[in-house]
Amino acid sequence: MAHDGALGKHIFLDYTGFYPPPTFSGVEMLQLMKNAVENSGAREVHAHVETFDGSVSPLGFAAVVLIDESHVSAHCYSERGLLAIDAFTCGETDPDSIVSQLKAALTEISPTLYCRQEQCVDRFVSGGTP
Repeated sequence: MAHDGALGKHIFLDYTGFYPPPTFSGVEMLQLMKNAVENSGAREVHAHVETFDGSVSPLGFAAVVLIDESHVSAHCYSERGLLAIDAFTCGETDPDSIVSQLKAALTEISPTLYCRQEQCVDRFVSGGTP
């Protein structure tokens, strides 16, 4: 949950060493995200993944699950082993639940995964006048 005076919470994760099996793709990542959203109690409103074949953008994918409470996204540069995830929720949904599920699943899929950075930021901060 967000701290007092904030209506939302946004978690950012930056990973290196993301080398899943060759059968793992953005489609599988999107399914992990959708499962985490469903298990958190958030309400999914749309989901999409775009796979990049390296012809225009570097190999990898971008995936997003839009939720009533905001979004969960993942962006991967496959050849470099880079994966960035963010989860932003408002109201009663806690993004920690979504992120915890993704961390557990991704560590199992890619044992070389290493979290370089994790940040949590309050969003929609209110209180007082500017």
